[in-house]
Amino acid sequence: MFTGIVAAVGTIARADPLEVDCPAFDLSDVAVGDSICVQGVCLTVTRLTGRGFTADVSAETRRVTAGLERAGARVNLEKSLALGERLGGHLVSGHVDGVGEVVSFSDSVLRVRAPVELARYIARKGSICVDGVSLTVNRIEHDAFEVFIIPHTQEVTTLGRLAAGARVNLEVDLIARYLERIVNEREGR
Repeated sequence: MFTGIVAAVGTIARADPLEVDCPAFDLSDVAVGDSICVQGVCLTVTRLTGRGFTADVSAETRRVTAGLERAGARVNLEKSLALGERLGGHLVSGHVDGVGEVVSFSDSVLRVRAPVELARYIARKGSICVDGVSLTVNRIEHDAFEVFIIPHTQEVTTLGRLAAGARVNLEVDLIARYLERIVNEREGR
């Protein structure tokens, strides 16, 4: 589990197998087998390098996510949540639900079009994870939603560089998915 509070930004040194350079990311307490959220995707560390780490990325993960395919790309990083730590964002699994498309980013307002099948899980004032960053939804219109990106978040994550047409990893709130499952079970669907 993660919180959606990005600890550092790294750079993809090699896309396949995935190698991330992240000299500003403290890996002193990370071991092979630990989970790190990379651009919203939960990955398992397979090797620690002098400048970062490597992780295997399955064909399925590559198929349903964006942002891990190009060497030189900047990526948001977060270590997994340990019991007793602050939960500054919201509970994030790192299991990307789909890829959205940036409609616009102006005056700190990011507007994203979500896949239609995910839009029903997005609620005004609810949480959403965009490229591994926990955000609060301010507005919804059909399959698009808006979030406000504060200047600090723009500076310390990859979100400040987004432009119309960019693809972003989306993870909807866990509770929304479980509630739908419970309701459907009760109604026999």
